[in-house]
Amino acid sequence: MRRRISWLVAATTSAVIVAFVIPLCLLVRTLAEDRAVAATNQVAQNVAVIVTTVVNERELASAIGLIGSDGVPRTSVLLASGTVVGARERSMTADPRVQRARDTMTASTDRTDGGVTVVIPVAVPAGLAVVRTQTTAEQAHLGVTQAWLTILGLGLVLFVVALAAARSLGRRIGTPVGDLAAVTHRLRLGELDARATPRGPPEVVELGAALNQLAERIGELLALERESVADLGHRLRTPVTALRLDADLVRPPDVQRRVNDHVEHLQHTIDSIIAEARRPVRQGLRGSCDAVAITTARVDFWRPLAEEQSRELTTVVAGRALPVALSSDDLVDLVDNIVENVFAHTPEGTPMRVRLLRRADGLVHLTIEDGGPGLSDAASAERGASGSGSSGLGLDIVARIAASAGGAMQLEASDLGGVAVHVSLGPPAP
Repeated sequence: MRRRISWLVAATTSAVIVAFVIPLCLLVRTLAEDRAVAATNQVAQNVAVIVTTVVNERELASAIGLIGSDGVPRTSVLLASGTVVGARERSMTADPRVQRARDTMTASTDRTDGGVTVVIPVAVPAGLAVVRTQTTAEQAHLGVTQAWLTILGLGLVLFVVALAAARSLGRRIGTPVGDLAAVTHRLRLGELDARATPRGPPEVVELGAALNQLAERIGELLALERESVADLGHRLRTPVTALRLDADLVRPPDVQRRVNDHVEHLQHTIDSIIAEARRPVRQGLRGSCDAVAITTARVDFWRPLAEEQSRELTTVVAGRALPVALSSDDLVDLVDNIVENVFAHTPEGTPMRVRLLRRADGLVHLTIEDGGPGLSDAASAERGASGSGSSGLGLDIVARIAASAGGAMQLEASDLGGVAVHVSLGPPAP
């Protein structure tokens, strides 16, 4: 934004400067030329007065010399006798302007590229004299170049001042907006305590206040959801506990066993639903974490149980950090759901393998596979441990978590002989 404001002000200022500097430079040149014409006329008039009052040629030459002592402009007089006094030039007698003045008794002022020439006829007792005063183009434009440089320098100073003002204005507007964007990104990444400091123009201050109010409202809604989920868990677990106690009184034993299985599955389903409902509350918004660190920690957590059940647990994990667009809690849930599914639905001694790598598509790929009974049996096992059927919440939760990270979940056949749960996870937002 600051760069765009600077470019806009630079373009506008340069256009204004050009619009004023060019006419002003032309005006300075015109004024200099007019000043040269006026000065030339004034000198010619003064010499004409002297010609009418001084008769002696030597005195006249001395007076003309005093008038033109600075050399600007040059004056010469053609006397009635044909003698040239002053700035002697052979061309004066052949000058058509001088001849015209002698013939018509008419004064003239000529402005050409070569300068200014003023010719004045003067009647004297001996006849008709002609005064010619000339100013060259260099003399007429004396000081114009310096004035142009001064004007251009002032224009450049104005341009620099405008750019400095534009940068200051851009910083005053752009910096608060950039701070608001940073706070917005922090909120998006789950830092719900992030707040903006309203400053800058009134509109930006209002925007910062509105963003803070939005963050407060998000916190209130999440707190309300947390209370609702806690209340839901309490209200559901109480009747399930009562149902479990009543199931112990059921006879005969085979019916009691089936009822207990149903109650156990119902309890597991309720726990999964509550865990899924609490998941967005726990983090608020999607965050980021290192998939290598989390996966390694969870494998180490499950390894003692695998050793107790004589399961061969192997890992193939990247040797460097692999950030993913998930909070650490969400990734823990994802890994635990898949591993728990393996432990629950495969017999003891079944091998298990965990692979975590980044592929050419830029996604992080997590694969947890086992050597169990195969895809169809495992899939049916996921429908419910009791065989009565369920919503398959374990892998459903995994699929939803993967989708929230810009990835997906797939079930494939493993070369170990069982099921391979393949999950792809996207990188965190910049």
